Amino acid sequence: MAKRYLIDTNVIIDFSANLIPKKGSSLLSICFDEEPIISVITKIELLGYPLVTTEVKDLVSTSLVVGLTDEIVNQTIQIRKQYKIKLPYSVIAATALTLDLILLSRNTVDFSKIKALNHLNPHKL
Repeated sequence: MAKRYLIDTNVIIDFSANLIPKKGSSLLSICFDEEPIISVITKIELLGYPLVTTEVKDLVSTSLVVGLTDEIVNQTIQIRKQYKIKLPYSVIAATALTLDLILLSRNTVDFSKIKALNHLNPHKL
């Protein structure tokens, strides 16, 4: 089975601004050419930005947006209790864990606390 990735907000913003090094950009290009997967939190953050670009809107419209299921909500509650990280990060981590996805994010401070979470920083590949 091919690796599947959940793409965090900061990675999409950095990619659209050409801020990610070549190796990370190559991985993201593959993710975007297939079906990008994002959390509902990422959709809210991206489309809630006043100066959202057409490129970002198009990316969101072609992405699989994972909403809140009971399983993700329960996993979020456990993460919040155990690691005491902010709610949006907890939802994103719970989504990746529940769906067995590798999280792509430059937020290594919060996500590295969650030992079971498989995550990569595209800036550091």
